[in-house]
Amino acid sequence: MTCRPGPRPTFRFPLLLASSFGAALWLLAGLAGSAGLTGCSDFNRALKASGDSAGMALKLATAKKYYDKGSYDRAIPLLEELIMLKRGTTESEEVNYLHAKSHFLMKDYTMASYYLENVARTFSVGKHAEECAFLAAYCYYMNSPNYELDQADTRSAIDQFQLFMVRYPNSALRDSCNGLVDLLRTKLEVKAYHGAEQYFHMRRYEAASMAFKEFMKQYPNSDFREDALLRILRADHALAMGSVESKRAERLSTALRSYRNFADAYPASVERDQAERLRKELEDEIEKTKQNIPAP
Repeated sequence: MTCRPGPRPTFRFPLLLASSFGAALWLLAGLAGSAGLTGCSDFNRALKASGDSAGMALKLATAKKYYDKGSYDRAIPLLEELIMLKRGTTESEEVNYLHAKSHFLMKDYTMASYYLENVARTFSVGKHAEECAFLAAYCYYMNSPNYELDQADTRSAIDQFQLFMVRYPNSALRDSCNGLVDLLRTKLEVKAYHGAEQYFHMRRYEAASMAFKEFMKQYPNSDFREDALLRILRADHALAMGSVESKRAERLSTALRSYRNFADAYPASVERDQAERLRKELEDEIEKTKQNIPAP
């Protein structure tokens, strides 16, 4: 007798499970969509609300709800309407503050600085004036680029922080302002130093010497001072050694003064051997120049 296999068993549980899982996914998707539609519906309802007292109350409550949730892109258009609708009222300062702060929290520092400055100026005795004045300056700080780029925002940030400290001399934020100003000034210092250094690398020694000397005037206590004095010596030395005969004596004398400035300022410098070698070359060249002067 031949043994035939019995009928293949039907596994209904996995199919039922899959079916239930799929239904659950659809349910979750539906709930998520419903929540999104509800949120969108709330926003649209507030946006379309009239400008009467009830409509304004709805707009403000909805704007604050989105602000508290961090949905600043939703809060901003409602607050922009309210700025016009609430002008001259007791709520005007709060609406303008939330609008400016929303731009700040979205990291739109260019627009935020404008609106924050406006709040600090318009409501100069209001409860948010000091915070907005500081944050407006901080926006310029955040927009300050790397030292290689244009430093207009860096200088504006310094000016704004200094103005803040004049307006609020007893502010608890004064130390923060001073610390940020120091960082900004260091950036300007680094830019000035590297600008002078560029001339040196391009072998434009006269321009390099002038740039480093100007750097020393602006930043006499710079951490780059020793290197700047050495670069001045090296630039003046190179310029003098390659100079035309008519300018050689004067430039040799200038380079020797640059050596003395460096040696007097840093007698124990690790670069003293290099400075001494340059001094000797300059003095030897001065002697040759004297010997070549024809007798009267």
